[in-house]
Amino acid sequence: MDQNMEGQNPAAAPNESATPSKDALNLAVLCHVLGFFTSFLGPLILWLMKKDGDAYVEHHGREALNFQITLLIAYLVGGILSFVCIGFVIIAAAWIADIVFSILAAVAASKGQRYQYPVSLRLIK
Repeated sequence: MDQNMEGQNPAAAPNESATPSKDALNLAVLCHVLGFFTSFLGPLILWLMKKDGDAYVEHHGREALNFQITLLIAYLVGGILSFVCIGFVIIAAAWIADIVFSILAAVAASKGQRYQYPVSLRLIK
């Protein structure tokens, strides 16, 4: 019986099952939307302000920040490689990924779900 109880919720973080407040939901969505419009600066500011206060906003801010830093690296590589024409493809792919994944992340954040970008370097932990 103890094995069943332990197997139901392995390594759950405290407060993870609690529903985030409306303010936390809005700030989490704002992290992803600001990332699209301001690159890494918007998520960085929100993450620095809320990283110690709200675990839900901290998670989404960290994810948005990591993704935007990953995109910045992709844009830099694309800019360098644009001299051999492949860079334009990289820049276009990064821009499309930014649109698609930012929307998916914002929708998940608004529903109270934790989202993890699939193509993001985990630089901020």
